[in-house]
Amino acid sequence: MSVILQRVAAVIESRKSANGGDPATSYVAKLFSRGDDAILKKIGEEATETVMAAKDVRAGADPSKLLYEVADLWFHSMVLLAQFDLTPQQVLDELARREGVSGIAEKQSRLD
Repeated sequence: MSVILQRVAAVIESRKSANGGDPATSYVAKLFSRGDDAILKKIGEEATETVMAAKDVRAGADPSKLLYEVADLWFHSMVLLAQFDLTPQQVLDELARREGVSGIAEKQSRLD
């Protein structure tokens, strides 16, 4: 896994209340303290901002705007993973499992 992803995941994990995270001083600890719905709401906001940034880039805006929004989306997705005691490595492992498998076939395997 990327060293950056490992470091960010470790910081996110350290912000859980069980690990001493303080909602008064940490944005991530505050998200954790507000629960799943607050994290999900933030992911929805970031996903919408990502879509809007992509449309702006398509219309000629600076592509760095899209990178910024995707970084926010990934970050908040990592917070959600941590909320459910999952890791970015598990996502990477799932992507590796799917590598070389037709997207259509992979989706069908989940529906069967």
